[in-house]
Amino acid sequence: MAQTTLPDGVPKAGEPVTLNFNNAEIEAVARTMATLTGRNVVVDPRVKGTITLTTERPVSAAVAYNQFLAMLRLQGYTVVDTAGLDKIVPEADAKLQSGAVQATGVVAGNQIATQIFKLHFENANNLLPILRPLISPNNTINVNPGNNALVITDYGDNLRRIAQIIAAMDVPNSTDVEVIVLKHAIAVDLAPLVLRLLDASSGGFAVPNAGQADGSSKTTLVAEPRSNTLLLRAANPARLAQARALIHKLDQPEVQNPNGNIYVVYLKNADATKLAATLRAALSGEVRNATTANPANPGAVAAAASQQAPTTGGQIQADPSTNSLIISAPEPQYRQLRAVIDKLDARRAQVYVESLIAEVNADKAAEFGIQWQGVLGQNGDSNIGMLGTNFSIGGTNIINLATKAATAGALPSTGGNFAVANQTNGVYVLGFLAHYLQSNGDGNILSTPNLLTLDNEEAKIVIGQNVPFVTGQYTNTGAATTNTVNPFQTIERKDVGLTLRVKPQISENGSVKLTIFQEVSSVQASSVNSASGLITNKRSIESNVLVQDGAIIVLGGLLSDEYSGNQEKVPGLADMPFLGHLFKAETRSRKKTNLMVFLRPVVVRDTAATLAYSNDRYEMMRSSQLQAQPAASVTVPINENAVLPALAIARELKTTPPVNK
Repeated sequence: MAQTTLPDGVPKAGEPVTLNFNNAEIEAVARTMATLTGRNVVVDPRVKGTITLTTERPVSAAVAYNQFLAMLRLQGYTVVDTAGLDKIVPEADAKLQSGAVQATGVVAGNQIATQIFKLHFENANNLLPILRPLISPNNTINVNPGNNALVITDYGDNLRRIAQIIAAMDVPNSTDVEVIVLKHAIAVDLAPLVLRLLDASSGGFAVPNAGQADGSSKTTLVAEPRSNTLLLRAANPARLAQARALIHKLDQPEVQNPNGNIYVVYLKNADATKLAATLRAALSGEVRNATTANPANPGAVAAAASQQAPTTGGQIQADPSTNSLIISAPEPQYRQLRAVIDKLDARRAQVYVESLIAEVNADKAAEFGIQWQGVLGQNGDSNIGMLGTNFSIGGTNIINLATKAATAGALPSTGGNFAVANQTNGVYVLGFLAHYLQSNGDGNILSTPNLLTLDNEEAKIVIGQNVPFVTGQYTNTGAATTNTVNPFQTIERKDVGLTLRVKPQISENGSVKLTIFQEVSSVQASSVNSASGLITNKRSIESNVLVQDGAIIVLGGLLSDEYSGNQEKVPGLADMPFLGHLFKAETRSRKKTNLMVFLRPVVVRDTAATLAYSNDRYEMMRSSQLQAQPAASVTVPINENAVLPALAIARELKTTPPVNK
């Protein structure tokens, strides 16, 4: 039974009340609270059960209502405020109700609400695993990567606690960029050494944590060769002070150089031999400029010349075996040379050239002809006449076919042949021959040679055969008694097939200049056994073009449409309607050729892009090998061919790259 004790027994707004509910129905208590607080309260039909709610002393209506909400929370129910209407629903369904949504403000402690927390410094994905255990299982937390915000649905008191945690963790996790000017050390040499020491002391501190979307907590140290400075940004002031102290200890003058004024510079990308020649030429040019600029001071010119090396060697030498430079120079001059070397020893971009050769051929031919022969005269006559037609269209005329067919000296032409023969003295003689032929030939050839080469470096690919061509021969026959024969023959071998030679040059505006030579050649089949030698068909393009990175350009092509017709006929008789076809033979042919050569250069500037193209071609070849597996057979127990390993396994087989010197 529910008992409510109110002053003077009459409920008045704003006056304290004493609660005494003992095993009262939730719905009944909700109606009482609605009366005390003046709020609109509805109860979900799924909310069942009783509660016990008592107070030792009079409390205000707001406190009483808050205690009612706390008791509902213990029973697995909660209140959702929707436009002034308090709905009592199961806690698991509260997040689906249209409750309050706010970005700032205070939410009642025992009410379900949704709050949006916008982060300014920390990544929202990093806080997700930290806050998830702090939220009740029936409520949710989600991340919006677009504006780096957290959307949390939970009780008001827990939202206030989470807001304090987020405020404490959403702080800048890196310092401002600090410029450290070096006095003695060289920035390019010092930067990797300091980073390696910092990583070792922090146990891999420079590597971002798992799940981190950015590298803002990473200690970053970048060398600026022009001003010989280091740009430093640390995760926190302590790390910044540690890096600054380490740089100060290493930036000390050399007490005594054991090698004197000889320095060794290991190159990463450039060729040591070519770079040494370039630097020597630059130094010799500097001496000439000094002589021209100051002819009145021969002492200064001599001093400058004594510090420079001749163009053929001396001050700068290359060691090809280690791809390094050996420089003999005072320390100030070495610093100048080192700044130039660091700029020239940069990673060069590469160009991936995709070439596409498309050729479509269509050949059509039609032949029609009638030949006949007859004998004029009778038996016993001394002279016998012949009457008929004899055409060469079709490849074999009727006389050759009649006289040489028995000895296989002549064969009927391809196509349809209709013949009539008569018997003369027991021998069949061919007297009539009709020939019909129609042929169609289509060809579709697609070749895609691809090349990857460095900027300003020529590359070449040849796919074909090395065919011998006879260039000369000599045979010496001796006397008739000895029959001495001394044959002599010279042969020259040439590549026949597909050849692509390209040299790219990348410009800063994104275009690529290409010097191209492309050739497609083949041996004509009809000339293989020819006495005059082989005949080759060749199509080649040699050009210089300018194309944008990733764009497709057409280099050239051939569009031809050839028609030929030939007719043989008996004058006068062949012109008769209908019957004229008995006195003529005709052939017609048409040949269409469409040949186009396309090119697409793609600039590959870093390792990621190179791996992307390589992985794509690797998977394409592996897929082709998987599709070309032989059918399973029991009698022939070889049921699989070689297949490239999976890409993940292939990466594990690679050796560990050497450490940069």
